Amino acid sequence: MNTKLNKSDFIILAIYFTVDFIIQGNDYYGRNALLREYLLDFPAELFATCTTMYLFVFWITPKIVNEKKYFLYAIFGMLIMIIVSGIEYTIGYWSGKNDWSKYPKGINFILQMLNRSVRDVSFPFALLLTKKLYEGQAQVLKIEKQQKENELKLLRSQIDPHFLFNNLNTLDSLIDTDTEKAKEYINKLSSTYRYLIKTKDSEVMELNEELTFAKNYIFLIKTRFGNDYLFNIDIINPVNDKFIPTGAIQTLLENVVKHNIPNKNSSINTFIKVEEDYLSVENQKSNQPSQKESLRTGLNNLKTRYELLSDQKVIIINTETSFSVTIPIIKLSN
Repeated sequence: MNTKLNKSDFIILAIYFTVDFIIQGNDYYGRNALLREYLLDFPAELFATCTTMYLFVFWITPKIVNEKKYFLYAIFGMLIMIIVSGIEYTIGYWSGKNDWSKYPKGINFILQMLNRSVRDVSFPFALLLTKKLYEGQAQVLKIEKQQKENELKLLRSQIDPHFLFNNLNTLDSLIDTDTEKAKEYINKLSSTYRYLIKTKDSEVMELNEELTFAKNYIFLIKTRFGNDYLFNIDIINPVNDKFIPTGAIQTLLENVVKHNIPNKNSSINTFIKVEEDYLSVENQKSNQPSQKESLRTGLNNLKTRYELLSDQKVIIINTETSFSVTIPIIKLSN
């Protein structure tokens, strides 16, 4: 919690003391108090309350509590309350021309000063601490939100560094063999990169846009690998007003290609299904082990992004013949 006093803190304290002094002033007026009581008692109370609060907040709490010396904290706290309240009480006792023979002494003085200090300081202290606590919580939430945004941007930036290199190699071979296909490939590749640039700072994207991007991405895969990988998209429910983490489908498609080597004369079939609340990508597993070690970086990345965006979980089912990833569809509240 930030203990530094700001302008609004002083305004709140000023309002409190103004109301408090008006109430006391009315009491003084009702009992025909002396003029010096007005002139001395109010400043003395203001001094005592502010001094006690200042010493607790800026001296004994940071210096003693932080060192976990709680016994000393209690002793010093009570001494401050007794001394400061005693000074205020003595000034008020003198200004009211009270009988000094009745001035409290010994343990009676200590108990009365503790009681006065608690009564005078507790409410403004609680008022200030409550405000500071709320401001501290708001600041923590702001920092957490910024941290989440930074983490999401970092995770979004983790695109396969070989992506451009592989596609340029494919394009190079197409230019010599099939110029028409090369033109189409350039259009799909440019659309893919325009989308990546457009969405680089977006946490989530509309599902229909992600599906359009996925179709372009699938075209790049099929052009590069031919019929080694086959994809089927089944949209069961409408995709309007539905969202998923940006690039989520790309991550799942990359995972299929990266970890499955097609068998001879046999394709890796992948099924993309869009339901009401979930999108799933299920692929047949290759019998040939991948030469790349599976660190599941992409899937772990996607799972982490879901943890930052919602309380919904990514579901992974791995069997001997298939691998399935189901991601929740996010519905943004208005």
